[in-house]
Amino acid sequence: MTSKSKIDCLRIGMIGSGFIAKFHLRALLSVRHATVSGVYSLTAERREALAREANAMELGPCRAYESVEAMVTSGTVDALWLLMPNYTRIAIMREIHRLVKVKKAPIVAVACEKPLARTLAEAREMLRLADDAGLNHGYLENQVFAPAVQRGKEIIWRRAVPNSGRPYLARAAEEHSGPHMPWFWQGNRQGGGVLSDMTCHSVEVARYLLTKPGAPRSDLTLVGASATVGHLKWTRPPYVKKLKGLMGKAVNYAKNPAEDFARGAILLRDPDGHEVIIEAANSWAYVGAGLRIQIELLGPEYAMEFTSLNTGLKIFMSRAITGGQGEDLVEKQNAEQGLMPVLEDEANAYGYVGEDRHMVDAFRRGEKPLETFADGVSVIEMLMALYRSAETGKFVKLPSKELEKYIPPVARTP
Repeated sequence: MTSKSKIDCLRIGMIGSGFIAKFHLRALLSVRHATVSGVYSLTAERREALAREANAMELGPCRAYESVEAMVTSGTVDALWLLMPNYTRIAIMREIHRLVKVKKAPIVAVACEKPLARTLAEAREMLRLADDAGLNHGYLENQVFAPAVQRGKEIIWRRAVPNSGRPYLARAAEEHSGPHMPWFWQGNRQGGGVLSDMTCHSVEVARYLLTKPGAPRSDLTLVGASATVGHLKWTRPPYVKKLKGLMGKAVNYAKNPAEDFARGAILLRDPDGHEVIIEAANSWAYVGAGLRIQIELLGPEYAMEFTSLNTGLKIFMSRAITGGQGEDLVEKQNAEQGLMPVLEDEANAYGYVGEDRHMVDAFRRGEKPLETFADGVSVIEMLMALYRSAETGKFVKLPSKELEKYIPPVARTP
C-alpha cells in the first residue's frame, strides 16, 4: 500500500504493554514526527501504566483503551505496533482487518514484532489480512537496523565487494539465560523454543547482510536447511524446579520442554548461481554478563564482525558493593559485581531506534518499508525448515509443500 498524502506526525497505537513495548517507548524518544497516542493490552493496570509512562516521556498525549476496536476506531491513531504475545497475533490481526474493512477504521499501516507468527500458515494469513485491508506493513526485526549492521554492510558492499566479490557466509548468534515471561517457555503458545524465539533474529540479519544493497531479499534463492536442537540446561531437575518457581506451574520442563539450544544452517544461491550460507546459533543456556549478540560476514578477501558485549564502557564493582538484581547495565543481566560491560543506549545498539525511525518515515510517506510482512513470512519458512530438519535429522529442501501446514513438535503439545 502506498499513498500520495504525507502524514506530518504519525500517531502510533501500541497493542501490548510488556517488556518489548517499553523498549519501543525508549526508542521512539529518538524518532521525529511520531507520537504514541494509544495503548491496548488485556490487563488494565499494565496498559494504564504504559500510557502514563508514554505521557511522562512526553511521547503523547497517550490514552489507554479498553479494546482494540475502541483504539483503532478512535480517530487518534494512524498506525499500529503489534507487540503482544505470539499466540494472540493472528486473532488481533483478524480484528484489525475487520475494523478496517467493515468499520472503515482510519488506519494506514501496521508493524509487527518478530516473529510474525508461530507457523507458516499463520504467517501467510497475517500477510493476506494486511494486504486485503490495504494496509502498509512492516516487520519489526531490530537487528537489521542495528547501527553496527547498517554501517558494516555499507562499508563491505561499497569497498570490499567490488574488488573481490560478494559475501558467501554470514554467521549470527544471540544468547541469554532465558525469557522474561511464562508464555515464551510454552511451546504451544510461543510457537517453539529458542529456535522460534531467537533464530528468527539470526537468519534475517544474516540474510540481510548477504543481500546486495537495494535488491529484494528474494534476490537470494532458498535451497534448503539443516538443524540440530538440544535441551542443555532447563530440563535438568534443579532448573526444572527453578523454572517452575520463576514462571509458575504451567511451565513444566520435566513434562513439556522446549529446546534451549538451536544450531542451523540455511543454504541459498545468489543471482550468479553461487552457494551462500547462513549459520545461526542460539540458546537460552548462556550465562555471561547478559544478552550477547554476535554477527559475522565473510567474503573472498574480507570479514566483518560485531559482538554486543564488547562495549566501550565497562564498570567494575567489588564484592563490598551489594544491591538488588536489575537490568540497568545490559539486558538479561546476570551479575551486579565484578567487571561488567555497559550498553550506554540499548535501544539504539540493538536496532530499535533505527527500525522505529524507518517504519515511522515509511508509513508517513506511504512507502514500502525495508522489512515487510512478506519478509516475516520468509523468516517463518526458514524456521519451519530448520525445525523439520531437527525433527527428521535430514536436510530439508526448499520450497517444501510439507511446511505449509507444519507445526514444530514442541508446539504440538496441548
